[in-house]
Amino acid sequence: MKRKKFVKKGKFIFAGVLLIIIFIGLLGRSGYIMVIKGSEYKSMAVEQQTTTIPISAKRGEILDRNSNELAINEDIYRVDLDLKTLRQTLSDRKMSFVQLADKLSSVLNMKSKDILKILNTKLPNGLPANAALLKRQVEKPVMTRIKALNIKGIIISPDTKMYYVNGNFMTSVLGLVNFQGQGTSGVELSYDKELSGTPGSMTYEKDEKNNQLPYESPKYTQPIDGKNVILTIDSVIQEFVEQAAEKALEDNKAKGVNIIVMNPQNGEILAMANKPSLDLNNASSVSGNSKDAEMLWKNSSIQDNFEPGSIFKVITAACALENNIGLNDTYICDGSIKIYGTNIHCWDLNGHGSESFVDIIKNSCNVGFAELGNKLGKEKLVATAKKMGFGQKTGVDLPGESTGTLRSPDQINKIDLAEMSFGQGVAVNQIQYMAALNVIANGGTWIRPHIMKDIAHVNDSNNEVVDKKYNNYGKKTIYNAGLASELRQDLIKVVTEGVGQNAFVQGLDIAGKTGTAQVADPTTGTYAPGKYMSSFAGMAPAENPKITLLVSVNEPSGSNYYASDVSAPVAKVLFQEIFNYIAIKGEKNVLN
Repeated sequence: MKRKKFVKKGKFIFAGVLLIIIFIGLLGRSGYIMVIKGSEYKSMAVEQQTTTIPISAKRGEILDRNSNELAINEDIYRVDLDLKTLRQTLSDRKMSFVQLADKLSSVLNMKSKDILKILNTKLPNGLPANAALLKRQVEKPVMTRIKALNIKGIIISPDTKMYYVNGNFMTSVLGLVNFQGQGTSGVELSYDKELSGTPGSMTYEKDEKNNQLPYESPKYTQPIDGKNVILTIDSVIQEFVEQAAEKALEDNKAKGVNIIVMNPQNGEILAMANKPSLDLNNASSVSGNSKDAEMLWKNSSIQDNFEPGSIFKVITAACALENNIGLNDTYICDGSIKIYGTNIHCWDLNGHGSESFVDIIKNSCNVGFAELGNKLGKEKLVATAKKMGFGQKTGVDLPGESTGTLRSPDQINKIDLAEMSFGQGVAVNQIQYMAALNVIANGGTWIRPHIMKDIAHVNDSNNEVVDKKYNNYGKKTIYNAGLASELRQDLIKVVTEGVGQNAFVQGLDIAGKTGTAQVADPTTGTYAPGKYMSSFAGMAPAENPKITLLVSVNEPSGSNYYASDVSAPVAKVLFQEIFNYIAIKGEKNVLN
């Protein structure tokens, strides 16, 4: 009997323990669902009960320094789908997704299969989504046709699309915006965050029949429009540069032309042109992998390296002045010089005869500079070049800047040194060289080149409010002001008496240097026969330069490829036009 009572009592205890275990298990499961998976399930429930439609922010505009429009918003629309409502609408109309996709295909110029894929968008949990984006940047006539379909669940709202006022004006500088409204190149990419703004949204709850709940107000999040980016560019100077570059391209049947104009006192880029160029407003018609596409996104003034040739002699001369080496020596040029058994030829095969330091600059004598390079030594020349910013990025506020190439002294032999002294065996990009040239122009200060002047917005009173001014100048004094002035005087003689006379402008003291460099063949690693880069680098007025410029003509055709005949005349026209403009508008109005 006692045994039966004990067994019965044991059964009760076991059942109790089991119940406790089950209870604890259920409690744990409930806790897991509420705590661990709660947010996930809540999100799934919200997704099923609500519909959220995004509202695009208006993209900011790009303006020049005088508030002239360069890139502005175009009236455009986006098409979103309230899929929950759409499914109910199609059910009522006895229409399938396939039929709707076919109907929308011709209107939106999209493939039916692509539309169908969007119509069948799923949530992360595998359930049908409540909303999806169908297409952006839809023009007004298309929008009107969509509205005419009168299909509940297709939502049309304003969108953003950039219109480039001058078409192929500053193509690679301004850059592009993709169909998602994101900057992909140029200023559009560099300042995408500021230009983009913050999208808004509208969220509303629905009943089981996809009708908006009458007692619920839609939750509206207002989009925050993007800010305007005001560039250092002056549209008038840019127009001069665009026209000059286009003419140089055609006259020389060249592969390309690059022109940069800067204010050396503050590093502002006043104009930048790369030719050939294409119309930014027709970018969608250009094949993604074509040469034309490359013209749209690639800024060769920033992204491409080139051997500067004789415009590098400015750096070699600066090194000589700084170290007080070779300034009072006599240089003999008979057309070539032999260095370790290798003949290095001057551009003038007849030679320049007996020359002074100023003469070798004025005549752009390769023999004289090869001798000067030997006197300086590789350590000093590399040190000066490095100090001027060669072999390192400037940090310009445009994407894709190349580093250039500056070899260390231990990589340079006697022949390399001779060639480097007149600009071969070293590679730079256009903006890198301009930053160095500005050091000589402004009296010894390196300043970071930049294209952004201000970030601003227009307030409710229609007044411009500046949110940010450019301040990343990176200023550092690296050269003696007196020596810089002396070098500018030497460079005046290049234009008045020497190889740069085709850049001479009466009444304007221009200091400058020509440069004709062989173009390297990347496939062979040697110089390509008959291919040259012809450049002119200059500044004016020489006493206190307000303007610096660089004109580079890549691979001019024909036998006349020397920079004195190809690039110097372009520089002359630009100096004339720019300073006439400054005289009319006033220095303060143009450069401040």
